[in-house]
Amino acid sequence: MTSERTLERNTETLGVSVVVPCFNEELALHDLHEKLTHARLVLGSKYETYLLLVDDGSTDATWSVLQELFADDPSCTLLRQSRNFGIAAAILAGIRAAKTEIVCSIDCDCTYDPEQLERLIPMLTAEVALVTGSPYHPDGKVQGSVGWRIFLSKSASALYRAVLRQKLYTYTSCFRVYRRNTILTLDLRRNGFLGVAELIGKLDLQGSVIVECPANMGTRVRGVSKMKVARVIFGHLHLLCQLLILRGRQAFFGSGAMISALEPRN
Repeated sequence: MTSERTLERNTETLGVSVVVPCFNEELALHDLHEKLTHARLVLGSKYETYLLLVDDGSTDATWSVLQELFADDPSCTLLRQSRNFGIAAAILAGIRAAKTEIVCSIDCDCTYDPEQLERLIPMLTAEVALVTGSPYHPDGKVQGSVGWRIFLSKSASALYRAVLRQKLYTYTSCFRVYRRNTILTLDLRRNGFLGVAELIGKLDLQGSVIVECPANMGTRVRGVSKMKVARVIFGHLHLLCQLLILRGRQAFFGSGAMISALEPRN
């Protein structure tokens, strides 16, 4: 992985980094650039925003389009993974590279308008480790998504709600605000879509505070989703079993029994 630019701190306003994982997203990048430009104007009165765009081993023109659109922006860092590691690994690479304690992540397809970060960021108070955007919250909204995908997402969230201590409406959203130093202490073993849920699960098990903010989720306008549905379904079931085992061991041996080597990394 190589970094094209470095981030500069601004001491007058609160620094916030926004990580965007990109895999074969050349068709979506112009819309992303437009959305991010507008969102930074909205956030500009309160925050100094930095962008970290992570090309996760794309095989199309994603890297060249990223350079065309963002390389001249001094507050933007372009990162390129040596191969496709997965969305969670790309987000974590951006979090590691960030120079601010507050780090956000959004989907490249802008199904969540990044302007909504104006609501999420203030909820990351001193005692909170993560704020997740929640379209399934009673005050959230889902527009135009396929019915069976909503059913699968809500079903997965119901299962995580049964296993974990903190009862959320949404566990699988990539639209989040993180406390960087807390995230970097986690032993995360899943690199793809499952890693998004694993991160919340590991935070929950170590007693960190997670809150959710109602969010509006739209539909992808350009490009195609990279999710392999059957693999993700079985992966969620396996992850839920692992989290349940970890929680049981904590209950039996105490809070220090956070045994992480239950399965190989992927």
